[in-house]
Amino acid sequence: MRRLVASFVMSIAFSAAAPALSPTPQSPTPQAPAPWVAADPQGVAIGGYDPVGYFTQGRPVAGSAAHQHRWNGATWRFASAETRGRFAADPEAFAPRYGGWCAWAMSEGRLAAADPLVWRIVDGRLYLNCSARAQSQWEAGLPETSARADANWARLTGNRQ
Repeated sequence: MRRLVASFVMSIAFSAAAPALSPTPQSPTPQAPAPWVAADPQGVAIGGYDPVGYFTQGRPVAGSAAHQHRWNGATWRFASAETRGRFAADPEAFAPRYGGWCAWAMSEGRLAAADPLVWRIVDGRLYLNCSARAQSQWEAGLPETSARADANWARLTGNRQ
């Protein structure tokens, strides 16, 4: 019994000392998205929106299950075979920074789910935020907020882009 209690206390102590940027571990099944991609429980990234649409149409465009592509452990949806092909050819050019997590929260050293309807393209990269207020705070602090988010993302992912 003493070992059980000691083990429990130690696990609490170690979890309290864990870094703030630890993503929730994902199950190791092929369906589970990698922890660095923000995805829904079905593994669909950015709410099923077409990441290419932000660049080509200047707005969020709903993707379709008929046009999907697996990348970085998540399923990405597209409005057409053409946009799917563009993404497949160069996913880093279209995927949101920070795996689709909220840019403002990342600048603050936290993970927060982003809203794909709250977005901005800066220097050719797509950024998502969790709310209009978070977006305003993130934009008001540019470029410092982006630099902080970049550093936090590098720490979280081991320098993974």
